[in-house]
Amino acid sequence: MVDAVLWDNDGVLADTEGLYYRATRTMLARAGVDLTLEAYIEISLRQGRSTFDLIPDKSLPEEEIAGLRRDRDALYEDLIRAQGCFFPHAPRAVRDLHGKARMAVVTSTPRRHFDLIHAGRELTGFFEFTLTREDYRNAKPHPEPYQAALRRMGLRAERCIAVEDSERGLASALAAGLRCVVVPHELTRQCAFNGALAILPSVASLPELAASL
Repeated sequence: MVDAVLWDNDGVLADTEGLYYRATRTMLARAGVDLTLEAYIEISLRQGRSTFDLIPDKSLPEEEIAGLRRDRDALYEDLIRAQGCFFPHAPRAVRDLHGKARMAVVTSTPRRHFDLIHAGRELTGFFEFTLTREDYRNAKPHPEPYQAALRRMGLRAERCIAVEDSERGLASALAAGLRCVVVPHELTRQCAFNGALAILPSVASLPELAASL
């Protein structure tokens, strides 16, 4: 068994990537930008950049762009509240690994969004800690988020695995020296995951894989 499993949140535990795309597309449309799904996948899920970079330079004042971001976040939060967010096999996989390997969450989502997604659920009690966007300077695909988690746990990267859904997450994990299991979803199924330890159809088989490493 590996020493630790480091979980991404959005797209792995929580089925929220589609909701974030919808909210972002709605607000960018107000700025005259048609955010296609292909562009979102390339910019956000592959490169880890903000799709608000698509707004032409100087076409809007900075305060208006900041307002669009706030409105996007508010709409995204409404979408989270309106529907269940968890992938069906995720809670069971977390529970099955509990007590067999140490676990933490390493996500690029802000703390307030993470807390909203997990509100009223007991899943966070299975993790030693959660690192959100406020806890490090450089977001994925930079290795810093996973490096910070490894330091906090006092573990070597080669004895741990990361669980990701996107190319940017995979790149972050590999750059930190981790082996990475990828669980694609609807938005990332056609992406390339070169270097992944395994590509699983769901997290249901993750406990068995982790036990064999």
